[in-house]
Amino acid sequence: MAKTGPYRNEADYVVVGSGSSGAAIAGRLAQSGASVIVLEAGKSDDQFLVKKPGMIGPMHAVPQIKAKVDWGFYSTPQKHLLDRKMPVPRGKVVGGSSSINGMVYVRGNRANYDSWAAEGNTGWDADSVNGAYQRMEDFEDGANEYRGAGGPIRITRNKTPQEGTLHFIQATADTLGVKVLDDYNGASQEGVSRMQQNAADGLRYSASRGYLHHLDVPTLQLQSEVMVTRIVIENGRATGVVVTDKKGGTRTIRAGKEVILSAGFVGSPQLLMLSGIGHAQHLRDHGITPVADLPVGDNLHDHMFHALTFHATSSTMKGNASFFAKGLLKEITRGGTFLANSVFESVAFLRTSQATDVPDLQLHLLPWSYVSPNQDAPIRHDVDPRTSITLLSTLIYPKSRGTLRLASRDPLATPLIDFQYLADPADLEVLAEGSEMVREIMGGAAMGGHVKEEIHPGSKLKGSELRDAILNRATSVYHGVGTCRMGVDELAVVGPDLKVRGIDGLRVCDASIMPSITGGNTNAPAIMIGERGADLVLGRA
Repeated sequence: MAKTGPYRNEADYVVVGSGSSGAAIAGRLAQSGASVIVLEAGKSDDQFLVKKPGMIGPMHAVPQIKAKVDWGFYSTPQKHLLDRKMPVPRGKVVGGSSSINGMVYVRGNRANYDSWAAEGNTGWDADSVNGAYQRMEDFEDGANEYRGAGGPIRITRNKTPQEGTLHFIQATADTLGVKVLDDYNGASQEGVSRMQQNAADGLRYSASRGYLHHLDVPTLQLQSEVMVTRIVIENGRATGVVVTDKKGGTRTIRAGKEVILSAGFVGSPQLLMLSGIGHAQHLRDHGITPVADLPVGDNLHDHMFHALTFHATSSTMKGNASFFAKGLLKEITRGGTFLANSVFESVAFLRTSQATDVPDLQLHLLPWSYVSPNQDAPIRHDVDPRTSITLLSTLIYPKSRGTLRLASRDPLATPLIDFQYLADPADLEVLAEGSEMVREIMGGAAMGGHVKEEIHPGSKLKGSELRDAILNRATSVYHGVGTCRMGVDELAVVGPDLKVRGIDGLRVCDASIMPSITGGNTNAPAIMIGERGADLVLGRA
């Protein structure tokens, strides 16, 4: 377990961020015998809200609860989405976003990593990253050619899925002619399956639980409620960071070997720019002297979904306070309720007419009603009180690209997060075609007549009317990546070794380095990047 006690001001490695990648790389470096300080702006994750998987619902639905663990970021107005300002949840707590996400465990498609390698990112092909995945996993089915056992992240399936979930799996196979998969994280991803979750025995297995709390890492010190404001760069080398602690004091923490940024797709580029690394003119515009002229903050992209909610008698879940309160009481006293699992129960990876060599659509099944038309406003939204199934038609390979830029040189100022959602019209077509596929599945015979009505957006909306509705309904899956792109060309911020170009002693190790997003939820790939980053730092890659 990470040490507490008086906070130190020097270590071999200083890791900024305790989230998916940061916890993994910090834990593995400390296991090697190196001294490591990991810095986290948020509070401890030793709280019921974080540890109990099913609390993901109120965590994101109730603003007062959400504020306890989330930075509260919003995007800039999205001009292709009716100028909507959209929430950008990011975990402000030990474990980062792995402590507040939906725990959907998806590696992505093997072709994703081979495409990274084909761009010159040697060592990031599917076979190479497979070893890192195997080390991090403790999969309930045990180890095989693709999967790992005994690792720090426990991976299970919900043992009590809703009847409607099982109907959906069969209906998808029957309607679309795809396979029912036992393991979509194995040799092949295409098909429909029960969802795998990084949760077990009623506990969330965040990266911090796996790598900071459960590993034997006596050389690691976790410092929470510590805000990093700048990287110290001396003669072209990163030598430490400047921080402000919860009492308002400022100090410098020195890194004997390296500073490693694992602050996510928002925090890592923001810190680079505040420290003089980024587009030179943009930095000058904010009164920051450039140290390295690099395309920091470019290549921003994200997954999006469109939610369709159906009244279904094969689900028992009701989205109201009294139903949740009864479940919470039962979970506390006896356990084994829906709160012991993620809210998601099934996933499918399918092809629209725009797909090329891999599935381009993901469906998430949620056996609850969902917010309509969107959750942009920071209020508690009411949902339909009937038992329901919601399917999220999810765009997993967006063509649209946006930017992240400084709004101010103030480290506490939220940067300008502009995803440019749906800037490429092809992205809207995938969401719309996926929505039509969902309707076809839910009308299938295998649903057993349990689907009574399409509640949202309503079956009357088709064609251009459906596409117009999606502009007000589409929502981020909270999978932003790419703002510190890995590569070997002038568009790269870091090389395949994760070292920042032109600066010694500095790496970025998180989802911001992805050249292109993986096909599926990004938490597992982010943890893998932390594992792979440790290999690179220690010369084991």
